[in-house]
Amino acid sequence: MFCVYILQSQKTKAYYIGCTKSIEVRIEQHNSGKVTSTRKNKPWMIKFMEEHDTLSKARERERQIKNWKSRIAIERLFKK
Repeated sequence: MFCVYILQSQKTKAYYIGCTKSIEVRIEQHNSGKVTSTRKNKPWMIKFMEEHDTLSKARERERQIKNWKSRIAIERLFKK
């Protein structure tokens, strides 16, 4: 299984959207500073996670969410 995830910085409240096969490993990478784009805003916490059967489906969903470019639209996912 692959998952699309949304992280929120506990420092700045910014969101980060990504996809991975192992959410546990990925969140550890974000919080240990191994991911350049999220290093400055750590620590991160998972706000949303959605599983998909294939990597292509997960990446398609990730692109869809990123294209919303709206904090309000993204936050609606948390209320479902």
